[in-house]
Amino acid sequence: MSLTPSTMLPLGTKAPEFSLLDASTNKLVKLQEVRGEKGTVVMFICNHCPYVKHVNEELVRICNDYRVTGFGFVAISSNDVKKYPADSPQEMWNTARKHNYSFPYLYDETQEVAKAYDAACTPDFFLFDGALELIYRGQLDNSRPGNGIPVNGRDLREALDNVLNNNPQRTDQKPSMGCNIKWK
Repeated sequence: MSLTPSTMLPLGTKAPEFSLLDASTNKLVKLQEVRGEKGTVVMFICNHCPYVKHVNEELVRICNDYRVTGFGFVAISSNDVKKYPADSPQEMWNTARKHNYSFPYLYDETQEVAKAYDAACTPDFFLFDGALELIYRGQLDNSRPGNGIPVNGRDLREALDNVLNNNPQRTDQKPSMGCNIKWK
């Protein structure tokens, strides 16, 4: 496990398009299909990362809390499954069922989508507004495995609330930290 920060894609970046296989349904899912009227959260996660395991329950809570307010959510796994079979589509399906993911969990086999988003770690979060322009990227909250800080999704929740309340986003967005994406 190599602790890696987000690369912090420039704010205002347009969300790169994708069409990826959903490990839960075995169907192709496009960005336009997960897009929310208010905004869209794109999360890069994987099955085996202790940082993702640490926040899984909060990811589901946030999605369930904000989906009904007009946000779309999608998770993408881009890890090399030959070297990390725990991140295979079958294991993605198992993880999605175990944690009751209410969002598509997509497999980025070619890793092209992770590269287009400049994703660097798991978890890595990107919030796009209704026009699919990046308005937040960075951490879920200050909690990390073993640091004793409870997982509450504060940073991402604040960014979502700012959209709902027409408030400006914070300029001091902190990068996410987690395992590096396992590149081929």
